[in-house]
Amino acid sequence: METKPHPHRCLNTVGRKKSLTEDPYRSAFARDRDRILHCKAFRRLKHKTQVFLKPDGDHYRTRLTHTLEVTQIARTIGRALGLNEDLIEAISYGHDLGHTPFGHTGERVLNRSIPGGFHHARQSVRVVEIVERNYNGLNLTPEVVDGIAKHSKGKGSIQGSNKLLDRTTLEAQVVRISDLMAYLHHDCDDAIRAGIIQEIQLPESILKKLGENSTNRLTTLIHGVIGSNLNHQGSTLFVAPELLDLITLFRSFMFEKVYENPFVTQAFIEPTKLLEKLTSHYLANRKSLFEDAQLHDKVPNFLKLSEKEQIPYIVDYISGMTDSFALRAAKSL
Repeated sequence: METKPHPHRCLNTVGRKKSLTEDPYRSAFARDRDRILHCKAFRRLKHKTQVFLKPDGDHYRTRLTHTLEVTQIARTIGRALGLNEDLIEAISYGHDLGHTPFGHTGERVLNRSIPGGFHHARQSVRVVEIVERNYNGLNLTPEVVDGIAKHSKGKGSIQGSNKLLDRTTLEAQVVRISDLMAYLHHDCDDAIRAGIIQEIQLPESILKKLGENSTNRLTTLIHGVIGSNLNHQGSTLFVAPELLDLITLFRSFMFEKVYENPFVTQAFIEPTKLLEKLTSHYLANRKSLFEDAQLHDKVPNFLKLSEKEQIPYIVDYISGMTDSFALRAAKSL
């Protein structure tokens, strides 16, 4: 079935900070997707925790497989609604580039330890705009950067505030909800595999209305978002109230039974201490960071910067670490 282009489909970019000669075969957003796909931060995602630390088995999600699942869900929705799939892919691939080692546990450590706090969405923007390519950035389009900046939800509004949605593409809104649906789906699947919860423990309305297995639940969620928007031609993604209530209930269940489950969180006690040790070390020893992060060529004037100006580079180094690298680095101190 041929899909008609959505009237609010993002056709092209308003322009980059540094102009590029047009590619004869790729759109501006396709080039952004490829730049992200080939960057170092993207490759490191395969060694970063999603939810479970060093799980006993090969089939648990990592931050990289999460990113791939978000991308595919978002593309499915985008294609059905006639949106720009290149833009959707680029935002999806880039949305978690700034994530710390050890998942959201690492994020919490940096947020309370670093002056000014930390948030992975903000760091993802810094990665693509500044850190990658030896602190020259990827020179992405503003539409992709905006989508990366606004993808995160936590326990906040699923659809986002009016301020968040202002001048934000439909494609970015699709990635935002696809990110949520992806992690609810695969984190629940992984939690069942790990024996932390049983499928029968899911709220009755989730089992009855979304589905009794993970595949059916994800399919129902995707079809629900598509169905809500097939005849909705506005610039804001619409989610039917009943579906929104089910997603909210599902998220609340996952936070209570999985993300904040002592069995899950206790595995991160030691990594938390190690990350705190790393952070304290580099806050107190800036010259050590200069050497360890190999900033000689990338930021040669680092030691001449004020302490406040040096802090983002500490964040870059620690948040960019994979789980195993962070463990080795902390133990070597």
